[in-house]
Amino acid sequence: MRGLVRQLTTCVVVMTGIGAHATADDQSYACRNPDYRYGHSYILPLEYSEDFQYFGYTNPDAPKQGTIRVPEMGTFDNFNVIVEKGRLAAGYQIDAGVVYDRLMEPSIDESVSQYGRLAEGVATADDLAWIAFKLRDTPRWHDGVPITAADVVFTFEAMRAHGSVANKTVMSEIADVFAFGEREVCFVRNPEREVNPALPFTIGNYSILPKHYWESRDISKTTVEAPLASGPYRVERYDLGRYLVYERVEDYWGRDIPVNKGRFNFDVLKYDYFNDENVMMEAHKANTFDVREDGVSKSWATNYDFPAVRAGLFKKELTPLARTEGLWWPVIWNVERAPLADIRVREALWLLFDFQWTNRVLFYDFYDTGVSFFQNSPMAAEGLPSEAELELLEPWRGRIPDRVFTTPIAPPPATGFGRQRDNVTRALTLFEEAGWEIRDGVMRNVTTGEPLTLNFIGVSKYSIRQNLSLVDNLKRVGIASSGVAPEVSQWLYRSRTGKFDGNSVRWRPGEMPGLQLRNWFGSAAADLDFGRNWIRLRDPAVDELIERTIAARTAEELYAATRALDRILMWSFYFVPFGTQPGSRLVYWDKFGRADRGKALNRVPHVDAWWWDTDKAERVRAGLSNLESD
Repeated sequence: MRGLVRQLTTCVVVMTGIGAHATADDQSYACRNPDYRYGHSYILPLEYSEDFQYFGYTNPDAPKQGTIRVPEMGTFDNFNVIVEKGRLAAGYQIDAGVVYDRLMEPSIDESVSQYGRLAEGVATADDLAWIAFKLRDTPRWHDGVPITAADVVFTFEAMRAHGSVANKTVMSEIADVFAFGEREVCFVRNPEREVNPALPFTIGNYSILPKHYWESRDISKTTVEAPLASGPYRVERYDLGRYLVYERVEDYWGRDIPVNKGRFNFDVLKYDYFNDENVMMEAHKANTFDVREDGVSKSWATNYDFPAVRAGLFKKELTPLARTEGLWWPVIWNVERAPLADIRVREALWLLFDFQWTNRVLFYDFYDTGVSFFQNSPMAAEGLPSEAELELLEPWRGRIPDRVFTTPIAPPPATGFGRQRDNVTRALTLFEEAGWEIRDGVMRNVTTGEPLTLNFIGVSKYSIRQNLSLVDNLKRVGIASSGVAPEVSQWLYRSRTGKFDGNSVRWRPGEMPGLQLRNWFGSAAADLDFGRNWIRLRDPAVDELIERTIAARTAEELYAATRALDRILMWSFYFVPFGTQPGSRLVYWDKFGRADRGKALNRVPHVDAWWWDTDKAERVRAGLSNLESD
């Protein structure tokens, strides 16, 4: 990345396929004199300096003690992070950092930044032709064997040979990986694949596996034996499908390196498994586990008025997060279906959806109004276009909606109470302009007399339920509609093949959204039956701005491109934006200490950055005892 990462001074490579290792004498295949940095970032500079001692959201003096208990839904029957088979145990997710170490560690108070964990340095070529890592000389596995570059190479070879579809997709971007020097590893990008600025972060985030352990075992199969690992915790005991108990590794090699200082503070980490949300909630209220994030707005609004809450022992806390929230299950339109190809019809449908009523009646006023595809991030459009945005938009004037230039993005006016007659009246005008009128109570095409009907699908009954205000208003203007939530595989099939008029999806763009946007909105993806452009959007202006987003190498370039794109997407009414989450619905027993970073984080780090507070825990114990005696 320009201005962010120093480069290797020399890198000469011959593409021979992963697993072909270089030797000291093989000068045709080597990375020479790499100039490493302590971290790597995208667009924005690294926030922490090279001599930083710990992340600002941790407490370097946190006591190492106590237990944290967290819930998981479902079950588990596998500890092998490579394969796609089975259900992986909590804590073993390939990028979790609890059981295994990884090359780099993400900073959760920055947009996209990583700092060395197993690696003490990272370097990349200007065009990401290669990425190199230099390992620290201290890492070791729990059996005392040093972690080496051979383990890194083995991990990625195993992923290519036996990994899940997701892992193999990543590996398709890597032509070769080889060890060189004493502790260095070089990843060579596949020149036939497009440059992906996320690749260094993806590689850095994978757990590294022990070659000497797996050489005598079959890594292509699931296992219920907890494998050798290297991280801050190891499995102490478990009951398949019921619970997992991890113990803190007292002599963990990485305890005091900067990315880990003040983290992984609990002596015991326990995961309890549940098969029912209601049972899980009651178990939480009964102090069976400690902390979770509530995913249901009704539960958040109605289930936390019990004695322990009133006594201040149990906390309910809306925690803002510094991440792109995007849009929460908006209604999307299949623009290949007439009359949805007409922007006037799509705008009319937007006017007939009453978000304020929906949010108040169905979701207890939890969600914020959705006004941007990139909501809750600097990538979102605000106000009128800036000069940088106008430079990108002007060539498309006359071919994109005029309001892109003249009007800030805003939802239709609504109170949330009663019928929004002005919106309905405006919608009827738009239908008329598009060639539709009400005859004998039915919306018909002026020329053919064909009635206008809409069919909706959704991944669950809640996706259909959220359309109630729209369906009610459709009925009032003479439009018949139907809605169904088929079995998930059938929903995916119909979504991918365009067998719907309206649908609902969860859109949360990443902090590096370029290639993702091409898959969601690019014209080429619309021609793929099993792509993700379910809208079937084909718009050269959108394509151009997506490419600008991908090519961005400064914050100014990125934000101009995404904001301009945001305006076109929103004012083209390809979807009804619905709402967006204002933060994490955190509920927990008040036994823990937390560092006050003074800024929002991109996740809640309860497992890895909280710590056991003896005084608070005693207060909870005594308080519960008093409540029971009362």
